Amino acid sequence: MEANYQDLYEANCKITHQLQFTNEQLQIKIDSLQLQLAQFRKLVYGSKQERFVPHTRPEQLSLGIEMETTPINSGVSVQKISYERVQIKGDKQPSTHPGRYKLPEHLERKIIIIEPAEDTSKMKKIGEEITEELELEPGKLYVNRYVRPKYVERLTEKIWIAPMVDRPLPKVIAGAGLLTQLMVDKYVDHLPIYRICERFKRENVNIPYNTMVDWVGQAITLITPLYEALKRKVLSSDYLHADETGIKVLDKDKRGSSHQGWFWAYHNSIERIVLFDYQPTRGRAAPYELLKNYKGHLQTDGYNVYNIFKQNNDITVMHCMAHARRMFFEAQLNDVSRSIVALDYFQQLYAIERSAREQKLSVEQIQQERQRKSAPILHQLNQWMKNNLMEVLPKSPIGKAIAYTLERWKELCIYITDGKLNIDNNPVENSIRPIAIGRKNYLFAGSHDAAARSAMLYSLLGTCKLNDINPITWLKNTSITIPNNPVNRLEELLPIRS
Repeated sequence: MEANYQDLYEANCKITHQLQFTNEQLQIKIDSLQLQLAQFRKLVYGSKQERFVPHTRPEQLSLGIEMETTPINSGVSVQKISYERVQIKGDKQPSTHPGRYKLPEHLERKIIIIEPAEDTSKMKKIGEEITEELELEPGKLYVNRYVRPKYVERLTEKIWIAPMVDRPLPKVIAGAGLLTQLMVDKYVDHLPIYRICERFKRENVNIPYNTMVDWVGQAITLITPLYEALKRKVLSSDYLHADETGIKVLDKDKRGSSHQGWFWAYHNSIERIVLFDYQPTRGRAAPYELLKNYKGHLQTDGYNVYNIFKQNNDITVMHCMAHARRMFFEAQLNDVSRSIVALDYFQQLYAIERSAREQKLSVEQIQQERQRKSAPILHQLNQWMKNNLMEVLPKSPIGKAIAYTLERWKELCIYITDGKLNIDNNPVENSIRPIAIGRKNYLFAGSHDAAARSAMLYSLLGTCKLNDINPITWLKNTSITIPNNPVNRLEELLPIRS
């Protein structure tokens, strides 16, 4: 009888342990689903800004979350900053209105004189009132008719005629200005070709869609040598940012569906150059083929395909501090107290970078500031993460954030060794944002060749933007100049400010 009770007791204990384990697993799953729901709500309704405002007191925390007043790690020092509001007494100066926005001086002025209705022949002019307004005339299509008279010598009967002026595409009826506008409309303002066709129809000019696509393609082919020159310029540098973004591509071998292609971006933030390289894959073969002979620093977002370059002694792979910070920012929904401690460390690091930019420090001075100020903060952050790694669930957002950062710690800290290096990969991410806008407008590329041509235009026009060069002016002048430009002097045509 006692044995039966003992067996029953052990069975109940076993069931109880199983239920407890199941309950713990279900609770973890519930927490995970609640976190995903909160992230989806933030994605749809919340702000995309990742600004972090440190909380000086626990009672200031939002969402009603209570926080322990004891420090998580005794090695972390907290400095309290007190503010004193001072009332300045004195005569209040009347504020003056800055006036209406002054129109730029470089714009053409059309003088319109409005005389009084009265007879002013016997009056003396004592002054004038000037009012300016900004006006616009919609872009107009017009026809250049080149007339070249023919002459014949009476004695020799030799015929003379002036040579035709240089045109970008001699066998195409589109002029340099029109070709330039088409390319800028599509690759800078992200207008699909069919929308441009509709705009021309309003001017009673019906240009077939396929014809316009062919014009753009031929114009891009014309400046293709510049893309190769830009590629050589980028690969000759010793510091590059790298990132990638997707693009849907129609594939003749996949009827009814599209292929996922990729624009690989390489950004030289020192010389303000960006290069986009289209590849049908996101595998390691794509960057390896382009960078196999590259030498210098390569900063990435930590995507594992770039790890192949860690075996190359000529390339120093760096990672992006902003990506590590973002994981802790998103982990606030899971563990607000630990996330705040980590975000405060990141905020101190970025404050040092901001101060260096504002003071316009030299490369050597930036390196010294980082070694003196940033290095101790990085050491404290590293120790704090190691101390907290075993106290959090590995699959929780805070656990993933700590593990992600520790795994890439060496590559994240390389930036303090050289003042020319950036703390994060934001320069190249800013360069690929226009592609995301265009993706929402024209949805896909018509073929792999079309995607490759797009990469050329995005590279050249993106470099224009980085150097504050008007893309319309540069494209028009270049398309006229490049047919007669020596091949060994192509770099002189690149949109790069010296």
